[in-house]
Amino acid sequence: MNIDELKNVWNEEVSEETPEISIEQRNKISLPLEKVRKNMRMEFWSIIAIFVFSFIVCAFCQPFKLQFYITVLIASMLLVTIFFFSKFFRLYNDISNPMLKTYDSLKDLVAQFNLNKQYYLSYYLSFVPFIVCEMIIVIEFIPWPEPISEVKAAVILISSVTVGLFALYLMGQFWFNRYYGRYIVHIEDLLKELKK
Repeated sequence: MNIDELKNVWNEEVSEETPEISIEQRNKISLPLEKVRKNMRMEFWSIIAIFVFSFIVCAFCQPFKLQFYITVLIASMLLVTIFFFSKFFRLYNDISNPMLKTYDSLKDLVAQFNLNKQYYLSYYLSFVPFIVCEMIIVIEFIPWPEPISEVKAAVILISSVTVGLFALYLMGQFWFNRYYGRYIVHIEDLLKELKK
């Protein structure tokens, strides 16, 4: 068998295994994908606005040592955000690709959504060390009416981290389900319809 025959056999097998998605089904898929893209753009611009606002507020902090610590903390948060948003940007590009013509390509997109859900929750949980640092800065630089004991400082720190971790997890779950989850479920339902 020569190369051309192998290519023909391969193309026939691939075309039989990957059924094409009809135009009507593509139209059903495009609406939730457009909603996801819109929400991703909105979230991107809101995160930029939050960081710009944070750096502006930081510029007015006094004394210099406090300003320096907060600037380093916000810059570190920005680096973590850039890392995770680079992952989300790849998904955004894949969603923007109009080549969702086969069942396998749609199945791959759903797998990417599920992977990005894990990234999304990891993104929110990655802010736990920043909460710890913020609480240390607050404890050290806020003038207290009377000096606080080491035990009280430890209780404040541990309780803040515990509450912060729980709140970040819940916020990440809520945000993802509100802005992305329901559309992903819709796409998964369409995928199940195609499988039948």
